[in-house]
Amino acid sequence: MFNKIAIFGVGLIGGSFALSLKKAGKVRHIVGLDRSPESLTRAKALGLIDEAASSIADAVRDAELVMIAAPVAQTSLILSSIYPHLQPGTIVTDAGSTKSDVVAAARVALGEKIAQFIPGHPIAGRENNGPDAAIDDLFTGKKTVLTPLPENRADDIARVAGAWEACGAIIHTLTAEDHDCVFASVSHLPHLLAYALVDNIVKKPKADILFQYAASGFRDFTRIAGSSPEMWRDITLANRSMLISMLDSYLEQLHRIRDMVAQADGDAIHAIYANAQRARQNWINAIEAAEKQQKEGGD
Repeated sequence: MFNKIAIFGVGLIGGSFALSLKKAGKVRHIVGLDRSPESLTRAKALGLIDEAASSIADAVRDAELVMIAAPVAQTSLILSSIYPHLQPGTIVTDAGSTKSDVVAAARVALGEKIAQFIPGHPIAGRENNGPDAAIDDLFTGKKTVLTPLPENRADDIARVAGAWEACGAIIHTLTAEDHDCVFASVSHLPHLLAYALVDNIVKKPKADILFQYAASGFRDFTRIAGSSPEMWRDITLANRSMLISMLDSYLEQLHRIRDMVAQADGDAIHAIYANAQRARQNWINAIEAAEKQQKEGGD
């Protein structure tokens, strides 16, 4: 049980974290802060938070846990603003989609208090944003990755993990570098591709006709392009070195496929398509098996 939690950023992730902990009965009082007064007012009206803090000092005072659920570009400024008010024993964590840059920012902003910061990233989301998008089961059955620092206390790591587990999440641990490499490939690159495809089509002549005939396949492929542009701009820049590497590899693949199409090499195209189909089906089977085990238990 947490007596008091402060949440910076009361949108989808911060709001869902609050709702999930309330639903689990694991927190007595949640204080919220947000750069948007409208979002803060709405979060209070929706019951995501119990109190809208009047200042950073009031929010952090006596908080056992501080959650930073704002776009990653804001993390450094938030940590610096927290530092003067951070009491011994208060744990700080985040929900940012990149970790190496966040860890570097935390070391500068928190200095000798760095042991109190435990980086994290819930692997869950929706294409909608803001307090109204928050739901109390967003993290149920989803992974949350923690990237602990050498300075962190084992008890503090366990407490952050316990908070996420109370939200229904499954805890995984990676280094910050491994986290950024993994998610550049399976999250950041797909978002970039979805945004790029929609932007490319909307700029074409008679784009309205193209969209008129776009059906479920286009909708499914581009769903994530409905996500927050600000958030994904920040993620793209924060993880740009890893993302560039993944993007270069993908561009090489596209050039190979272009040559196959130009040469009408049906066998080569079929081989790529079949390999991708098998890999995706294996991935889906693994997900379904894991979900079945979570429901039924056992090994």
